[in-house]
Amino acid sequence: MLSDYEQNTANAAKKLFTAGDGALDESDAPASLKALARVNGFNGEIGAVFTDGDAALLGLGDGTDPFIFAAAAEKLPAGDYVLAHDIDKDLADLAVLGWLMGGYRFDRYKTQKLSEARLVAPQNADAKTARLFADAVFLVRDLVNTPAGDMGPAALEKAARQIGDEQGAQVEVITGDDLLAKNFPMVHAVGRAAKEAPRMIDLRWGDVNAPKLTLVGKGVTFDSGGLNIKGAAGMALMKKDMGGGAHTLALAQMIMQAGLNVRLRAIIPAVENAISGDAFRPGDILKSRKGLTVEIGNTDAEGRLILADALTYGGEERPDLMISLATLTGAARVALGPDLAPFYSDDEELVAALESEASRLADPVWRMPLWRGYEPMLSSPIADVNHITGGSFAGSVTAALFLKKFAGEAARWMHFDIYAWRPKAAPGRPQGGEAQAIRALFEVLRQRYGAR
Repeated sequence: MLSDYEQNTANAAKKLFTAGDGALDESDAPASLKALARVNGFNGEIGAVFTDGDAALLGLGDGTDPFIFAAAAEKLPAGDYVLAHDIDKDLADLAVLGWLMGGYRFDRYKTQKLSEARLVAPQNADAKTARLFADAVFLVRDLVNTPAGDMGPAALEKAARQIGDEQGAQVEVITGDDLLAKNFPMVHAVGRAAKEAPRMIDLRWGDVNAPKLTLVGKGVTFDSGGLNIKGAAGMALMKKDMGGGAHTLALAQMIMQAGLNVRLRAIIPAVENAISGDAFRPGDILKSRKGLTVEIGNTDAEGRLILADALTYGGEERPDLMISLATLTGAARVALGPDLAPFYSDDEELVAALESEASRLADPVWRMPLWRGYEPMLSSPIADVNHITGGSFAGSVTAALFLKKFAGEAARWMHFDIYAWRPKAAPGRPQGGEAQAIRALFEVLRQRYGAR
């Protein structure tokens, strides 16, 4: 899919030109190529490609898709291609990443035709980081796309162990009733009704004296809603409810591969929210690892319960930074739709750095408010806290406020309420599981901590 820049290879490769929608005449492609393209109906429409065998044209449309070069990777015939003209470094990096993303196929269950077009990376592009990003994106997609029948808590543990083995990390797992013995009562309560035992996955890597960075990811491998059972439409995509865990593993993989100077922990409470005679119930009072009692308002809001125990666990080491990632609320989708990743943080320096990198890397995020005025909405007359509110207002905000009660031991905390799914395909981004915010997060972490 991608070869590093080498002058002779670049000279021998076919040149790839671009044209905006309706602006073929303005392209600096050879006149003969443009004439032949026009005869064949090409006029710069987004994602359209044309080749005469010696050179190629890519339609940019209105020029707003940062990963449009994925369309060339998906559609051009086998061969080596090189961008016809130099472009800005940030654009070159996105072009390379887009090309790599155009090669993604989820082929575990169905044979897919692989792309054979290969790009010679522009001389100013960071091909190494593009490959790092692409591997992480593909890991998220593969994990999220895998049906729950093949991606239960044990399979998620297996994926974590494989990544840990590849990167020299230690992975410890607490399973089943051992969760009670080791004080993870809410993880146990949420997962105890399922055939596969719930578990707490704990990956550790790096110098023990380096700054502590802890990632916490929601690993609900399938969410039936529990006794507050979802309808058919609500349950259809619930294989993706472990998307936070998938993002945590992908971000951890990038950190380890790049050798960042951190003491990394990646904590994933992995459960299936199922229904049986042993299922936890609306109205139950659960004791958390932190010691707070939690009234259960709805068993379909299980993710924040397992995250609460995991955040408490992660905070006990008082990390410099703790980041939680979860497919947590439908309210976040109502507010921002599927593409924007909402996040919460009180650290202005981190917020500014993240927003800058998100814009530069076309990895969009949007800051949401940790509005303390809504905390009374989580009150309970019989427990320390209710894990949901009694109404439909500010669902993502109140979920974040609930989690904040359990993340307080970390010096800094950021929370991401992601979707982890693309409902409509675009070049290099097929319908299905999708990575959000982790490329921008990685760059913030690389700038903050550096490499060993």
